[in-house]
Amino acid sequence: MRKTIAVVGEFRGNSKPQAALNAALEDIRDGFGYPVDYEWVDTDEVERRGAALLKGYAGIWSAPGSPFRSLEGTLAAISYARRNKVPHLGTCAGFQHTILEYARNVLDIPEAQHEEYNPDADVLFITRLACSLAGQELEILLEEGTLAYSCYGEKQATESYYCNFGINPGFREKLTHSGLRLSGKDRDGEVRIVELAGHPFFAATLFVPQTRSTKEKPHPLILRFVQACAEQ
Repeated sequence: MRKTIAVVGEFRGNSKPQAALNAALEDIRDGFGYPVDYEWVDTDEVERRGAALLKGYAGIWSAPGSPFRSLEGTLAAISYARRNKVPHLGTCAGFQHTILEYARNVLDIPEAQHEEYNPDADVLFITRLACSLAGQELEILLEEGTLAYSCYGEKQATESYYCNFGINPGFREKLTHSGLRLSGKDRDGEVRIVELAGHPFFAATLFVPQTRSTKEKPHPLILRFVQACAEQ
């Protein structure tokens, strides 16, 4: 039986990370025989239809490419995956929105906001980075005993970025002492991968693993995500 992944976000034909996302999923499907397809789902449709729209999907990928048409629709999709143990992967903007959903619904900070949507908000959990990471390749240090470490099978990796926003340093301590595992950090200790234990697959990366995924060597995080979706 074929399964379908919902890629939540607005598709833009000129976005390299979005094109790479499509290619990564197609390469794994065609090259490894997983019966998993994908389709893009607009965020405003998620806001309008809610869980009724998402129930048929085997997994949710929170895409790069913000700002999206509906912040609330984006967060609703992540919340649905987290609460219902539906495999979820967030990359770049997907990471930022995963952090925001967690802040609002788990840390109980309902006023938490993303600077890209409301720069004048009182509680900006996601803010513009002091130095843009767009176009950079940086080393990631992986924490042993985590999902990320088991996927990579090693203590460090190099990844590519396209982002200008990340976690507000003022709130990093709240995340450190929450149930969210900060499983990957850069050399300066900045959080680059988060995950949830006790979930079939729930992870988010500030980098874009899809740009380093190939047909011959699929990215290990994406491969594990697809495997989890196929098992649903």
